[in-house]
Amino acid sequence: MPAETTLADAVRTRIGAALAATDAELARRYPGERATRQPVHTVYVPADAYDAGTVRSWGDQALAALDTHAPDAAAFGAVLGLTGELAADVHERVRAKLRREPVEDLRIDFEDGYGVRPDAEEDAAAVTAARTLAAAAADGTAPPYAGIRMKCMEAAVRDRGIRTLDLFLTTLLDAGPLPDGLVLTLPKVTFPEQVAAMAELCGEFERAAGLPEGRLGFEIQIETTQAVLGPDGTATVPRLIDAAAGRVTSLHYGTFDYSAACGVSAAHQAPDHPAADHAKAVMQVAAAGTGVRLSDGSTNVLPVGSTADVHAAWQLHYGLVRRSLARAYYQGWDMHPAHLPTRYAAAYAFYRESLPAVAARLAAYASRAAAPAPAVLDEPATARALAAHLLRGLHAGALTPAELPLPAPTLTALATPRAPA
Repeated sequence: MPAETTLADAVRTRIGAALAATDAELARRYPGERATRQPVHTVYVPADAYDAGTVRSWGDQALAALDTHAPDAAAFGAVLGLTGELAADVHERVRAKLRREPVEDLRIDFEDGYGVRPDAEEDAAAVTAARTLAAAAADGTAPPYAGIRMKCMEAAVRDRGIRTLDLFLTTLLDAGPLPDGLVLTLPKVTFPEQVAAMAELCGEFERAAGLPEGRLGFEIQIETTQAVLGPDGTATVPRLIDAAAGRVTSLHYGTFDYSAACGVSAAHQAPDHPAADHAKAVMQVAAAGTGVRLSDGSTNVLPVGSTADVHAAWQLHYGLVRRSLARAYYQGWDMHPAHLPTRYAAAYAFYRESLPAVAARLAAYASRAAAPAPAVLDEPATARALAAHLLRGLHAGALTPAELPLPAPTLTALATPRAPA
Protein backbone atom coordinates (compact mmCIF):
# COMPACT_ATOMS: atom_id res chain seq x y z
CA MET A 1 0.00 0.00 0.00
CA PRO A 2 1.54 3.35 -1.03
CA ALA A 3 2.40 5.83 1.72
CA GLU A 4 -0.19 8.56 2.09
CA THR A 5 0.54 12.28 2.05
CA THR A 6 -1.61 15.30 2.73
CA LEU A 7 -0.22 17.90 0.34
CA ALA A 8 -1.17 17.78 -3.31
CA ASP A 9 1.58 17.44 -5.92
CA ALA A 10 0.60 20.88 -7.18
CA VAL A 11 1.88 22.43 -3.96
CA ARG A 12 5.39 21.09 -4.48
CA THR A 13 5.29 22.11 -8.12
CA ARG A 14 4.18 25.64 -7.26
CA ILE A 15 6.87 26.07 -4.58
CA GLY A 16 9.54 24.71 -6.93
CA ALA A 17 8.52 27.18 -9.62
CA ALA A 18 8.55 30.05 -7.13
CA LEU A 19 12.10 29.17 -6.03
CA ALA A 20 13.54 28.43 -9.47
CA ALA A 21 15.10 31.88 -9.79
CA THR A 22 16.51 31.59 -6.29
CA ASP A 23 18.00 28.19 -7.11
CA ALA A 24 19.71 29.65 -10.16
CA GLU A 25 21.04 32.64 -8.19
CA LEU A 26 22.36 30.37 -5.45
CA ALA A 27 24.20 28.24 -8.00
CA ARG A 28 25.64 31.34 -9.71
CA ARG A 29 26.86 33.12 -6.60
CA TYR A 30 27.95 30.11 -4.56
CA PRO A 31 29.33 27.38 -6.83
CA GLY A 32 31.52 26.07 -4.01
CA GLU A 33 35.23 25.89 -3.36
CA ARG A 34 37.62 24.77 -6.07
CA ALA A 35 39.52 21.53 -5.48
CA THR A 36 42.41 22.67 -7.68
CA ARG A 37 45.87 23.76 -6.57
CA GLN A 38 46.29 27.00 -4.67
CA PRO A 39 49.85 28.31 -4.25
CA VAL A 40 51.03 28.53 -0.66
CA HIS A 41 52.52 31.98 -1.21
CA THR A 42 53.06 34.91 -3.53
CA VAL A 43 56.44 36.53 -4.06
CA TYR A 44 56.53 40.17 -5.20
CA VAL A 45 59.47 41.37 -7.29
CA PRO A 46 59.79 44.94 -8.64
CA ALA A 47 59.43 44.93 -12.41
CA ASP A 48 62.87 46.43 -12.97
CA ALA A 49 64.47 43.70 -10.81
CA TYR A 50 62.76 40.76 -12.54
CA ASP A 51 64.83 38.75 -15.00
CA ALA A 52 65.31 35.19 -16.20
CA GLY A 53 67.33 34.30 -13.10
CA THR A 54 64.99 35.70 -10.46
CA VAL A 55 63.25 32.50 -9.40
CA ARG A 56 66.45 30.44 -9.27
CA SER A 57 68.18 33.25 -7.37
CA TRP A 58 65.45 33.22 -4.71
CA GLY A 59 65.88 29.48 -4.30
CA ASP A 60 69.67 29.71 -4.09
CA GLN A 61 69.49 32.50 -1.52
CA ALA A 62 67.03 30.51 0.56
CA LEU A 63 69.29 27.45 0.48
CA ALA A 64 72.27 29.61 1.42
CA ALA A 65 70.34 30.95 4.42
CA LEU A 66 69.67 27.38 5.54
CA ASP A 67 73.29 26.36 5.03
CA THR A 68 74.48 29.32 7.08
CA HIS A 69 71.95 29.45 9.89
CA ALA A 70 70.47 25.91 10.12
CA PRO A 71 72.72 23.49 8.25
CA ASP A 72 70.95 20.28 9.25
CA ALA A 73 67.55 18.96 10.30
CA ALA A 74 68.32 19.12 14.01
CA ALA A 75 69.38 22.75 13.83
CA PHE A 76 66.38 23.79 11.72
CA GLY A 77 64.01 21.80 13.89
CA ALA A 78 65.41 23.38 17.05
CA VAL A 79 64.60 26.84 15.70
CA LEU A 80 61.01 25.90 14.82
CA GLY A 81 60.20 23.51 17.64
CA LEU A 82 60.20 20.38 15.46
CA THR A 83 61.80 17.16 16.62
CA GLY A 84 62.57 13.64 15.51
CA GLU A 85 61.11 12.20 12.33
CA LEU A 86 58.96 15.27 11.64
CA ALA A 87 61.98 17.60 11.80
CA ALA A 88 63.96 15.39 9.44
CA ASP A 89 61.05 14.99 7.04
CA VAL A 90 60.24 18.71 6.92
CA HIS A 91 63.90 19.69 6.49
CA GLU A 92 64.35 17.25 3.62
CA ARG A 93 61.18 18.40 1.89
CA VAL A 94 62.06 22.08 2.30
CA ARG A 95 65.50 21.65 0.74
CA ALA A 96 64.08 19.60 -2.12
CA LYS A 97 61.40 22.22 -2.74
CA LEU A 98 63.94 25.05 -2.80
CA ARG A 99 65.99 23.15 -5.37
CA ARG A 100 63.02 22.11 -7.51
CA GLU A 101 60.42 24.90 -7.32
CA PRO A 102 61.40 27.69 -4.92
CA VAL A 103 58.60 30.06 -5.95
CA GLU A 104 55.02 28.93 -6.52
CA ASP A 105 53.46 32.29 -7.40
CA LEU A 106 55.43 35.27 -8.72
CA ARG A 107 54.04 38.75 -9.08
CA ILE A 108 56.00 41.19 -11.22
CA ASP A 109 55.23 44.45 -9.49
CA PHE A 110 54.45 47.70 -11.30
CA GLU A 111 52.82 49.28 -8.26
CA ASP A 112 54.35 50.07 -4.85
CA GLY A 113 57.46 48.00 -5.45
CA TYR A 114 58.10 49.81 -8.73
CA GLY A 115 56.83 53.33 -8.16
CA VAL A 116 56.24 56.10 -10.65
CA ARG A 117 58.67 56.12 -13.58
CA PRO A 118 58.78 57.92 -16.92
CA ASP A 119 56.26 56.42 -19.33
CA ALA A 120 58.92 55.20 -21.73
CA GLU A 121 60.70 53.39 -18.90
CA GLU A 122 57.55 51.62 -17.69
CA ASP A 123 56.58 50.76 -21.27
CA ALA A 124 59.93 49.08 -21.77
CA ALA A 125 59.72 47.28 -18.42
CA ALA A 126 56.26 45.91 -19.24
CA VAL A 127 57.43 44.54 -22.58
CA THR A 128 60.62 43.08 -21.09
CA ALA A 129 58.72 41.43 -18.23
CA ALA A 130 56.27 39.80 -20.64
CA ARG A 131 59.03 38.51 -22.91
CA THR A 132 60.97 37.14 -19.95
CA LEU A 133 57.92 35.40 -18.50
CA ALA A 134 56.93 33.99 -21.89
CA ALA A 135 60.42 32.55 -22.38
CA ALA A 136 60.36 31.03 -18.89
CA ALA A 137 56.94 29.49 -19.54
CA ALA A 138 58.21 28.05 -22.82
CA ASP A 139 61.31 26.45 -21.31
CA GLY A 140 59.60 25.23 -18.15
CA THR A 141 61.40 27.49 -15.67
CA ALA A 142 58.43 29.73 -14.84
CA PRO A 143 56.62 29.25 -11.53
CA PRO A 144 53.26 27.49 -11.71
CA TYR A 145 51.58 30.89 -11.24
CA ALA A 146 52.92 34.25 -12.36
CA GLY A 147 51.72 37.62 -13.58
CA ILE A 148 51.76 41.31 -12.77
CA ARG A 149 50.40 43.74 -10.26
CA MET A 150 49.38 46.83 -12.19
CA LYS A 151 48.73 50.28 -10.81
CA CYS A 152 45.27 50.80 -9.36
CA MET A 153 42.12 52.30 -10.85
CA GLU A 154 42.45 55.66 -9.08
CA ALA A 155 42.46 58.65 -11.42
CA ALA A 156 46.10 59.65 -10.93
CA VAL A 157 47.53 56.33 -12.17
CA ARG A 158 44.60 54.68 -13.98
CA ASP A 159 45.75 55.31 -17.56
CA ARG A 160 49.26 54.19 -16.72
CA GLY A 161 48.01 50.97 -15.17
CA ILE A 162 45.77 50.16 -18.13
CA ARG A 163 48.57 50.81 -20.59
CA THR A 164 51.00 48.60 -18.67
CA LEU A 165 48.48 45.78 -18.54
CA ASP A 166 47.80 46.12 -22.26
CA LEU A 167 51.50 46.11 -23.15
CA PHE A 168 52.18 43.11 -20.92
CA LEU A 169 49.30 40.99 -22.22
CA THR A 170 49.86 41.97 -25.86
CA THR A 171 53.54 41.04 -25.65
CA LEU A 172 52.71 37.75 -23.94
CA LEU A 173 50.27 36.89 -26.73
CA ASP A 174 52.82 37.80 -29.38
CA ALA A 175 55.02 35.03 -27.92
CA GLY A 176 52.28 32.41 -27.94
CA PRO A 177 49.25 31.34 -25.88
CA LEU A 178 48.83 32.95 -22.47
CA PRO A 179 50.43 30.84 -19.70
CA ASP A 180 47.94 28.63 -17.86
CA GLY A 181 48.98 30.09 -14.51
CA LEU A 182 48.69 33.74 -15.54
CA VAL A 183 47.59 35.96 -12.64
CA LEU A 184 46.65 39.65 -12.70
CA THR A 185 46.41 41.73 -9.52
CA LEU A 186 44.36 44.88 -8.99
CA PRO A 187 45.57 46.83 -5.94
CA LYS A 188 44.09 49.51 -3.68
CA VAL A 189 40.44 48.87 -4.46
CA THR A 190 37.97 51.11 -2.64
CA PHE A 191 34.70 50.88 -4.59
CA PRO A 192 32.94 48.12 -6.55
CA GLU A 193 32.93 50.35 -9.62
CA GLN A 194 36.73 49.99 -9.83
CA VAL A 195 36.36 46.22 -9.88
CA ALA A 196 33.65 46.48 -12.52
CA ALA A 197 36.00 48.63 -14.61
CA MET A 198 38.73 45.99 -14.34
CA ALA A 199 36.26 43.29 -15.39
CA GLU A 200 35.23 45.41 -18.38
CA LEU A 201 38.87 45.96 -19.26
CA CYS A 202 39.51 42.21 -19.26
CA GLY A 203 36.47 41.63 -21.46
CA GLU A 204 37.53 44.31 -23.93
CA PHE A 205 41.00 42.81 -24.21
CA GLU A 206 39.56 39.33 -24.78
CA ARG A 207 37.34 40.56 -27.59
CA ALA A 208 40.09 42.62 -29.22
CA ALA A 209 42.64 39.81 -28.97
CA GLY A 210 40.28 36.99 -29.93
CA LEU A 211 40.50 35.25 -26.57
CA PRO A 212 37.69 33.13 -25.15
CA GLU A 213 35.29 35.03 -22.92
CA GLY A 214 36.32 34.69 -19.29
CA ARG A 215 39.95 33.79 -20.07
CA LEU A 216 41.24 36.69 -17.96
CA GLY A 217 40.59 36.75 -14.23
CA PHE A 218 42.16 38.86 -11.54
CA GLU A 219 42.88 39.17 -7.85
CA ILE A 220 41.58 42.00 -5.68
CA GLN A 221 43.88 43.40 -3.04
CA ILE A 222 42.10 44.41 0.16
CA GLU A 223 44.26 47.31 1.30
CA THR A 224 41.79 50.05 2.17
CA THR A 225 39.20 50.26 4.92
CA GLN A 226 36.55 51.15 2.32
CA ALA A 227 37.10 47.75 0.69
CA VAL A 228 35.93 46.11 3.91
CA LEU A 229 33.26 48.49 5.20
CA GLY A 230 31.39 50.93 2.96
CA PRO A 231 30.21 54.46 3.79
CA ASP A 232 26.70 53.10 4.44
CA GLY A 233 28.02 50.71 7.08
CA THR A 234 27.58 47.55 5.01
CA ALA A 235 30.32 45.08 4.07
CA THR A 236 31.95 46.00 0.75
CA VAL A 237 33.73 42.72 0.02
CA PRO A 238 30.64 40.88 -1.30
CA ARG A 239 29.91 43.80 -3.61
CA LEU A 240 33.49 43.68 -4.93
CA ILE A 241 33.12 39.99 -5.74
CA ASP A 242 29.78 40.60 -7.43
CA ALA A 243 31.14 43.53 -9.45
CA ALA A 244 33.83 41.31 -10.95
CA ALA A 245 31.12 39.35 -12.82
CA GLY A 246 32.79 36.01 -12.22
CA ARG A 247 36.33 37.15 -12.96
CA VAL A 248 37.73 37.57 -9.46
CA THR A 249 39.93 34.62 -8.47
CA SER A 250 41.13 35.64 -5.02
CA LEU A 251 41.26 38.32 -2.34
CA HIS A 252 44.69 39.30 -1.03
CA TYR A 253 45.04 41.11 2.28
CA GLY A 254 47.53 43.99 2.25
CA THR A 255 48.99 44.13 5.75
CA PHE A 256 50.70 47.49 5.73
CA ASP A 257 48.40 49.67 3.62
CA TYR A 258 45.36 48.40 5.51
CA SER A 259 47.00 48.74 8.91
CA ALA A 260 48.10 52.29 8.14
CA ALA A 261 44.60 53.16 6.94
CA CYS A 262 43.28 52.00 10.33
CA GLY A 263 45.80 54.20 12.12
CA VAL A 264 47.88 51.30 13.44
CA SER A 265 51.37 52.50 14.34
CA ALA A 266 54.26 51.11 12.33
CA ALA A 267 55.59 48.97 15.19
CA HIS A 268 52.28 47.09 15.44
CA GLN A 269 51.45 46.58 11.76
CA ALA A 270 51.33 42.80 11.42
CA PRO A 271 49.12 40.00 10.07
CA ASP A 272 48.01 39.04 13.59
CA HIS A 273 46.85 42.51 14.67
CA PRO A 274 43.14 42.64 15.64
CA ALA A 275 42.48 45.06 12.76
CA ALA A 276 43.94 42.50 10.36
CA ASP A 277 41.91 39.69 11.87
CA HIS A 278 38.70 41.69 11.46
CA ALA A 279 39.38 42.49 7.81
CA LYS A 280 40.28 38.90 6.99
CA ALA A 281 37.24 37.56 8.82
CA VAL A 282 35.00 39.75 6.65
CA MET A 283 36.89 38.59 3.55
CA GLN A 284 36.52 34.98 4.62
CA VAL A 285 32.77 35.12 5.17
CA ALA A 286 32.20 37.06 1.95
CA ALA A 287 34.23 34.61 -0.13
CA ALA A 288 32.91 31.40 1.44
CA GLY A 289 31.26 29.18 -1.12
CA THR A 290 32.00 31.51 -4.03
CA GLY A 291 35.16 29.79 -5.26
CA VAL A 292 37.10 33.00 -4.57
CA ARG A 293 40.23 32.22 -2.56
CA LEU A 294 41.96 34.12 0.23
CA SER A 295 45.54 35.14 0.80
CA ASP A 296 47.00 36.56 3.97
CA GLY A 297 49.53 39.37 3.90
CA SER A 298 53.18 39.42 4.93
CA THR A 299 55.55 40.28 7.72
CA ASN A 300 58.18 42.95 7.11
CA VAL A 301 60.58 41.40 9.63
CA LEU A 302 63.28 39.96 7.37
CA PRO A 303 65.52 36.98 8.22
CA VAL A 304 68.81 38.85 7.78
CA GLY A 305 71.82 39.70 9.95
CA SER A 306 73.29 37.48 12.64
CA THR A 307 72.20 33.90 13.18
CA ALA A 308 70.29 35.00 16.27
CA ASP A 309 68.47 37.64 14.22
CA VAL A 310 67.65 35.16 11.46
CA HIS A 311 66.37 32.58 13.95
CA ALA A 312 64.13 35.17 15.62
CA ALA A 313 62.70 36.24 12.24
CA TRP A 314 62.20 32.61 11.23
CA GLN A 315 60.34 31.85 14.46
CA LEU A 316 58.08 34.87 13.93
CA HIS A 317 57.37 34.00 10.30
CA TYR A 318 56.80 30.31 11.01
CA GLY A 319 54.37 31.16 13.77
CA LEU A 320 52.46 33.63 11.60
CA VAL A 321 52.16 31.13 8.74
CA ARG A 322 50.96 28.37 11.08
CA ARG A 323 48.46 30.82 12.59
CA SER A 324 47.14 31.68 9.12
CA LEU A 325 46.83 28.04 8.11
CA ALA A 326 44.83 27.25 11.23
CA ARG A 327 42.50 30.14 10.34
CA ALA A 328 42.03 28.82 6.77
CA TYR A 329 44.21 31.39 5.01
CA TYR A 330 46.19 28.94 2.91
CA GLN A 331 48.30 31.47 1.05
CA GLY A 332 50.39 34.49 2.05
CA TRP A 333 53.03 36.91 0.83
CA ASP A 334 56.78 36.40 1.20
CA MET A 335 59.03 39.43 0.96
CA HIS A 336 62.52 37.93 1.12
CA PRO A 337 64.22 34.73 -0.13
CA ALA A 338 65.04 33.70 3.44
CA HIS A 339 61.30 33.61 4.18
CA LEU A 340 60.93 30.61 1.87
CA PRO A 341 62.37 27.99 4.27
CA THR A 342 59.87 28.83 6.99
CA ARG A 343 56.98 29.24 4.55
CA TYR A 344 57.43 25.69 3.31
CA ALA A 345 58.36 24.31 6.72
CA ALA A 346 55.15 25.69 8.21
CA ALA A 347 53.02 24.26 5.41
CA TYR A 348 54.67 20.86 5.47
CA ALA A 349 54.52 20.53 9.27
CA PHE A 350 50.88 21.67 9.30
CA TYR A 351 49.74 19.01 6.84
CA ARG A 352 52.00 16.21 8.04
CA GLU A 353 51.15 16.62 11.71
CA SER A 354 47.45 16.39 10.93
CA LEU A 355 47.68 13.52 8.44
CA PRO A 356 47.01 10.55 10.78
CA ALA A 357 43.88 12.04 12.36
CA VAL A 358 42.48 13.48 9.12
CA ALA A 359 43.12 10.26 7.20
CA ALA A 360 41.46 8.14 9.90
CA ARG A 361 38.38 10.38 10.06
CA LEU A 362 37.97 10.45 6.30
CA ALA A 363 38.48 6.71 5.96
CA ALA A 364 35.85 6.11 8.64
CA TYR A 365 33.44 8.45 6.90
CA ALA A 366 34.01 6.85 3.52
CA SER A 367 33.45 3.33 4.88
CA ARG A 368 30.61 4.40 7.21
CA ALA A 369 32.22 2.14 9.82
CA ALA A 370 29.77 1.34 12.58
CA ALA A 371 31.89 -0.87 14.84
CA PRO A 372 33.81 0.28 16.62
CA ALA A 373 32.10 3.66 16.57
CA PRO A 374 34.38 6.48 15.41
CA ALA A 375 35.61 8.90 18.05
CA VAL A 376 34.32 11.77 15.89
CA LEU A 377 31.09 11.55 13.90
CA ASP A 378 31.59 13.67 10.78
CA GLU A 379 28.91 15.11 8.53
CA PRO A 380 29.18 15.55 4.74
CA ALA A 381 30.31 19.17 5.07
CA THR A 382 33.15 18.13 7.37
CA ALA A 383 34.06 15.29 5.02
CA ARG A 384 34.41 17.86 2.24
CA ALA A 385 36.71 19.89 4.48
CA LEU A 386 38.78 16.81 5.36
CA ALA A 387 39.15 15.89 1.69
CA ALA A 388 40.05 19.46 0.76
CA HIS A 389 42.65 19.54 3.54
CA LEU A 390 44.38 16.45 2.18
CA LEU A 391 44.29 17.79 -1.37
CA ARG A 392 45.89 21.05 -0.24
CA GLY A 393 48.61 19.04 1.47
CA LEU A 394 49.12 17.02 -1.71
CA HIS A 395 49.26 20.12 -3.91
CA ALA A 396 51.72 21.78 -1.51
CA GLY A 397 54.07 18.81 -1.66
CA ALA A 398 53.61 18.00 2.01
CA LEU A 399 51.90 14.68 1.26
CA THR A 400 52.35 12.01 -1.38
CA PRO A 401 49.59 10.10 -3.17
CA ALA A 402 50.65 6.91 -1.40
CA GLU A 403 49.98 8.50 2.00
CA LEU A 404 46.39 9.45 1.21
CA PRO A 405 43.58 7.29 2.61
CA LEU A 406 41.70 7.57 -0.69
CA PRO A 407 42.86 8.15 -4.29
CA ALA A 408 43.22 11.80 -5.28
CA PRO A 409 40.27 11.66 -7.75
CA THR A 410 38.05 10.32 -4.97
CA LEU A 411 39.20 13.09 -2.66
CA THR A 412 38.49 15.64 -5.39
CA ALA A 413 34.97 14.28 -5.80
CA LEU A 414 34.41 14.43 -2.03
CA ALA A 415 35.80 17.97 -1.81
CA THR A 416 33.71 19.31 -4.68
CA PRO A 417 30.14 20.35 -3.81
CA ARG A 418 27.51 18.57 -5.84
CA ALA A 419 25.58 20.68 -8.31
CA PRO A 420 21.94 21.11 -7.37
CA ALA A 421 19.60 18.68 -9.07
